[in-house]
Amino acid sequence: MQPPPVELIDTHAHLDDERFKDDLPAVLDRARAAGLSRIITIATTAQDGNACVNLARQHPLLAATVGIQPNNVAEAGPTDWDDVVAHFAKPQAKHIVALGETGLDRYWDRAPFPLQEDYFARHLALARKQGLPVVIHCREAEADVVRMLREDYDRHGPVRGVMHSFTGDAATAAACVEMGLFISFAGMLTYKNSEVLRATARTVPLTRLLVETDSPYLAPVPVRGKRNEPAYVAHTAACLAGLHGVELSLLSEHTTRNARTLFAGLGAE
Repeated sequence: MQPPPVELIDTHAHLDDERFKDDLPAVLDRARAAGLSRIITIATTAQDGNACVNLARQHPLLAATVGIQPNNVAEAGPTDWDDVVAHFAKPQAKHIVALGETGLDRYWDRAPFPLQEDYFARHLALARKQGLPVVIHCREAEADVVRMLREDYDRHGPVRGVMHSFTGDAATAAACVEMGLFISFAGMLTYKNSEVLRATARTVPLTRLLVETDSPYLAPVPVRGKRNEPAYVAHTAACLAGLHGVELSLLSEHTTRNARTLFAGLGAE
């Protein structure tokens, strides 16, 4: 069998989702065949964190995060944050490559905004303590996210992290890059109505780009409408390469190197 033409890393997938419970081994086989060398499975609740770490323990292709997504912070139990922190006192911590996803969300009305800010600050502080990056969710809250990141940057210096599934404008992307963050694009980049997002993607330096699927959501063209899975990150990468006027092989070299730089624990499978 011919080896895949490029090496890619899917930096954001939710493989603990119920939609993968019946065929995850096949999903991972397709990912390898598509050239993926690692996949990061992302937590959104304390319970998801346990599941993600367990998946990473079972499947060498995977690495995990732990954290509580902003839309879920109002539902967090009184010990949930302690459970997130407790992971780092256990041997399983070697499978954890980032905190999150965390961040802020004004699109949904599922959690009071001050509570979201509180948990975002907790994640930023714990990430610095553990020497890990943060995975940042931002939906219709770009000014607020930049404000909190700027406060952290002014106090502590560059922020290790990624703006996941980025949909903001070029000014937001530039501000985040200036503070040390990476910018990750998902399947929305390929959608017909995403010309403004594609224009923004062209402004992000190759040295700060990442790719992701956000599986099982946001399947890219030409598989839009299907359950998304890590193998499909190749479509987003191809789109991003075209936007930058480079070969897919060069784009993949950059995004894979960037992922290993940001997620320092992300060795080979």
